Amino acid sequence: MSRIAQAFARARSENRAAFVAYLCAGDPDLETSLEACRALLRSGIDILELGVPFSDPLADGLVNQLAAQRALESGMNSARVFELVSRLRAEFPQAPIVFYTYYNLVFTNGVGRYVEAAKAAGVDGLLTLDLPPEEAGELLGHCRRCGVDTVFIVAPTTSEERLPRIAEAATGFIYYVSREGVTGMRAQMASGIPEAMARIRRHTTLPVVVGFGVSRREHVALVAAHADGVVVGSALVNVIAQNLSARTAIGPGLAKVAADLLAGTRRGA
Repeated sequence: MSRIAQAFARARSENRAAFVAYLCAGDPDLETSLEACRALLRSGIDILELGVPFSDPLADGLVNQLAAQRALESGMNSARVFELVSRLRAEFPQAPIVFYTYYNLVFTNGVGRYVEAAKAAGVDGLLTLDLPPEEAGELLGHCRRCGVDTVFIVAPTTSEERLPRIAEAATGFIYYVSREGVTGMRAQMASGIPEAMARIRRHTTLPVVVGFGVSRREHVALVAAHADGVVVGSALVNVIAQNLSARTAIGPGLAKVAADLLAGTRRGA
């Protein structure tokens, strides 16, 4: 059983949703990013989703765009992102790590070489945001060969006809984007999550997680009642942005926010 599958199985056994925490790799620099990831993993998150910094992050809102910009300005590149993962893997051998990336970064490095490097570093899964499953044959083949899980997105606008194709391409989990638009904190959660979960589950037995706009404990609790996992990004990345002048406060700040959000993952609490 993969580390990703183990994480969801453990969460199910504890009657809660898995907590997927997003940070941009290298934000605001490699060493601070490493400490930030350590803080989240020690706080009890189930899956670490690492955004690979990219100059044109079309799916990201301002908070995550600025995080990618800080990472790139600090000198982050593919090699240093893999270094970050390798160092985390040495310290947290059982922690699932998923890349949240764009296909340009995979393609320009050579798809096979990129997947091999990701596997060697300790990456468990790839979510390639702008690559539809209909065009993902090369990536899927290399991921199968290397034993790297694939994650694909379902949106509120995804047609019923496309769901089987998306479900067939995914091997790790399905990521349901709860609202149209980009990532970012919202005052209220989008509606229709129970119906969306039912619609997706007609086509897959894989875990289904919900992200985009989840930023408060009450949001997490609402999602956890219906989904297998909850993704929080901007609310965590914002802790880094608010402590750039006092970087030693980033780790403790992340641990505090994560603990509050994690409390919402327990069903019936």
